[in-house]
Amino acid sequence: MNILVTGGAGYIGTELIYSLEKENSIDSIVIYDNLSKHNYNLFLGRSKLDTKKVRFVKGTILDSRKLKKEIEKADIVFHLAAKVTTPFADYNPHEFDQTNNWGTAELTYLIEKSQVSKFIHASSVSVYGSSEEQLDITTLPHPKTFYGISKLNAEKHVNRLLGSHVKTYTLRLGNVYGYSKSMRFDSVINRFMFEANFRNHIRIYGDGNQMRSFIHINRLSNLLKNIALNDLEPDTYNLVEQSYSVNEISDVIKQVYPSLEMTYLTQNMNMRNLIVKPDPRIQEICELNSISLKDDLTEFKGHFSF
Repeated sequence: MNILVTGGAGYIGTELIYSLEKENSIDSIVIYDNLSKHNYNLFLGRSKLDTKKVRFVKGTILDSRKLKKEIEKADIVFHLAAKVTTPFADYNPHEFDQTNNWGTAELTYLIEKSQVSKFIHASSVSVYGSSEEQLDITTLPHPKTFYGISKLNAEKHVNRLLGSHVKTYTLRLGNVYGYSKSMRFDSVINRFMFEANFRNHIRIYGDGNQMRSFIHINRLSNLLKNIALNDLEPDTYNLVEQSYSVNEISDVIKQVYPSLEMTYLTQNMNMRNLIVKPDPRIQEICELNSISLKDDLTEFKGHFSF
């Protein structure tokens, strides 16, 4: 079994690569990444990857010629490459559209003409926009940002493969958190943990009652691997474990760091909510939400150098 992972050097990609590399049924793994985030952590440290099994190719998702060469060798493709932002940030519309929309369109076209048997596409719950009510997979998307719009447009390209020879999965990811050597610190929990550990102080925007839906990086990478190696009905899925308000998160972090100080900024601002219900169909192949947030963050704390 040969696997191609676009965006394989990123936050999710790094943990997925380590998880896939341990599987004896997988013959080769190609990490396809342009390193635009200047994140080289996958290539550093004592955790060695088997160079007979894992190969790195530097390339962009818009480089059709290079991408085609790698797709022609692949049985399974994970599409993680994207211009990524936090749920409600709104900037660089052209970059979002070029990478997330048209980059995915080109990738989908190449897969359609290939012998790839399974395509796993990482989308985002940002396609739902915002809501005061809990949303589920039957909710019609209504994105509020350029990022969310670009991810929804990407889904439309991917959905063309449904019913074809390619088993196709669109996974709407919640806000990902947890330790990885390829950290993202624009995610609220990761940023709070860094500030709590090294500054003993976190800043909260708005009144802290705004809600977000989350999934832990370790359980997410395990789930992605299980989708590749097991049978799951091709479809669109919401990948979230639990929803928390910013105040609930800060209260748990204060249990981990009892002397933590908090400052509220722009408390009069009305912050948007995005609450997504966990998808029960995922439980068939992976147990999610099996660890408390406090245990997750205590384990996270243990990875800091000092």
